Amino acid sequence: MSYDAKVFNVMVASPGDVLAERALFREVIHEWNAVNSEVRKVVLMPVGWETHSSPEMGAGPQEIINQQVLHSCDLLVGIFWTRAGTPTTEYASGTIEEIEKHIAAGRLAMLYFSTTPAVLDDVDNEQYQTLRDFKASCRSRGLFESFDSLAEFRNKFSRQLQQKLNAHEMFKLTQTESSSNQPVSDFMRLTVPSLTHEAKVLLKEVSQDPHGRLTYVRYIGGAAMQSNAKSFLDSKERREVAKWENALQLLQEEELIVERGHKGEFFEITAKGYEVADTIIS
Repeated sequence: MSYDAKVFNVMVASPGDVLAERALFREVIHEWNAVNSEVRKVVLMPVGWETHSSPEMGAGPQEIINQQVLHSCDLLVGIFWTRAGTPTTEYASGTIEEIEKHIAAGRLAMLYFSTTPAVLDDVDNEQYQTLRDFKASCRSRGLFESFDSLAEFRNKFSRQLQQKLNAHEMFKLTQTESSSNQPVSDFMRLTVPSLTHEAKVLLKEVSQDPHGRLTYVRYIGGAAMQSNAKSFLDSKERREVAKWENALQLLQEEELIVERGHKGEFFEITAKGYEVADTIIS
């Protein structure tokens, strides 16, 4: 069924050495939309120069990208690893130009820097130094995030995007307008699923785990379930173990965690999972 919603353009700005992160950027946004857009009447539109620009002559490439894509962007997500990007006539790189002009316009920007080890022979020293200089300039102008793996980037971006949508004035206004114009439906009241005590404990701990992960391994004579440096299957009594296994299954059914391992031994929290976890009082 169709519904009215406000669309926010979310642009990814990054050089060509973070293609996997760019894909995860879109995956996280699509996941947020699938879980939240109908209830919150908000749609996040992932945009980038490679998908939202078109051929045009009469100006420099970056100027055209700025005009076609950047100027209509509400939120910008910058991602870096070892490169700064191709220099432009005004800035050290096109990516840096997009970020600086977006910030200068008073718009929201979230920056992420990868600390994943790189093969030194593949690193352009001049590019890396330019990136270091830009990163250093950012330290006195706000907060940025670092990550050391694709999984950590996904977890951090998913959680922090939700935090921005919950707290930033730009999105708060939309929520206020939606709530003042429409009655609260039963569906909206029931967005937080009913969970067992064990499921709540599991979800809260996974949400506080630095990587948003939970491991579950069965072996001869027992099983192990861990997250956030805590173990949940200390008892070998089958009735107790069954409660935690049921909690794990319930979190999957409610799409609060998703299976990532090949044998069902590794799970990650979803954007919806973080949102529900925030409602649980420890």
